[in-house]
Amino acid sequence: MARKVCLVHYHEIGLKGKNRSTFENQLVTNLRRSLGDYPVEGVRRISGHVLVTFEGEATVEEAHAISRVPGVARVSLAYLCGLDEGEYCAAAVQALREAGDFVSFKVHARRSSTTYGLHTLDINRLVGAALCEEFPDRRVEMHKPDVTVMVVVVNGSVYVYAASEPGVGGLPVGTAGKVVTLLSSGFDSPVATWMVGRRGATCVPVHFSGRPMTPDTSEYLTQDIVRALAPSGVVGRLYVVPFGARQREISLAVPQSLRIISYRRVMFSVAERIAQLEGAKAIVTGESLGQVASQTLDNIAAVNEVVSLPVLRPLIGSDKQEIMRRAEQIGTYDISCETAPDCCTLFMPRRPETHARLDQVHEAWESFDHDAMIEELVNGIEYVDYDQCPSYRPPRMLRRRHHVLGPRSQ
Repeated sequence: MARKVCLVHYHEIGLKGKNRSTFENQLVTNLRRSLGDYPVEGVRRISGHVLVTFEGEATVEEAHAISRVPGVARVSLAYLCGLDEGEYCAAAVQALREAGDFVSFKVHARRSSTTYGLHTLDINRLVGAALCEEFPDRRVEMHKPDVTVMVVVVNGSVYVYAASEPGVGGLPVGTAGKVVTLLSSGFDSPVATWMVGRRGATCVPVHFSGRPMTPDTSEYLTQDIVRALAPSGVVGRLYVVPFGARQREISLAVPQSLRIISYRRVMFSVAERIAQLEGAKAIVTGESLGQVASQTLDNIAAVNEVVSLPVLRPLIGSDKQEIMRRAEQIGTYDISCETAPDCCTLFMPRRPETHARLDQVHEAWESFDHDAMIEELVNGIEYVDYDQCPSYRPPRMLRRRHHVLGPRSQ
């Protein structure tokens, strides 16, 4: 008897060569982790797909949870049938009935095994005849039908479905290495973190807090953001750097117009040190070209030169409206709407430099002991671990797991 399952489709993974199984296996692992709260019976690879079965019938809620995992192009609530013609024809009738209002339809059969006796054209005719008999007032339309009933013969079974939910696409988290992301409680950096995670990167966010010069509200908001990203499974650990006191030192030492650039040079340097601890290969920011004073080309170059790691900026060509729409899609928008003082609002100049000259930046940089400051900030980092990312491995020096935010020495 037919039962409902989730049939997971992917796109980019299918283009891989000899390492395709590596991507498929990582996707299977990530799906198992993301579905931990559901009664999963099994997650396994079948030809060209991943099959997810549940102890009961698969539901729309479970399909939606699957669709949020990077690497999933779309997910179908499919009827799993045997090779009996009557069984999968009946499943096709039921799938079309559940597809909602429609005027036209067609049947599209595929098979990955040539051992099954019927050709795909024969399956199309067989299932099409059953559907025409059941829905005599609907018409068959081969070009642009309202509904397409898919009949897929794979590994000795037949999967029948008529509707799919789009997934987020991309590649499975854990297939593209590890990155450190600069994460605030605003709109941009959570979206940037999610976007590089969707390309397969394991993300390790670093939040620079204004503590002790500001309340720790932003730290709680960033933790809420990480929890909101849990369905995607992109984050393994969150680092917090109390930066307020050091910002005050910088603000007293450098020209007012160069404060922001000096802050960011220290932040990038600390992020690079954390990346070295973590074995990360790049730093990610939520910068968008020209959005604020620190994000002009001249100022980006003035900050970039202080680090040797690549700096990735997924949002560099996006405007604020595009970023906010994406924040709504990934579930971080409402959290980012909450205002909280953090290092981005602390000791801000009235007229920040928009086109910094490197000689002036270097002079300001040498006006305080930046090496000692960076060392002190790295030694004072705090972190909290999350169970959402199967591919995350903590560094040997910081192997101890923290279930609540705490200093590295604990």
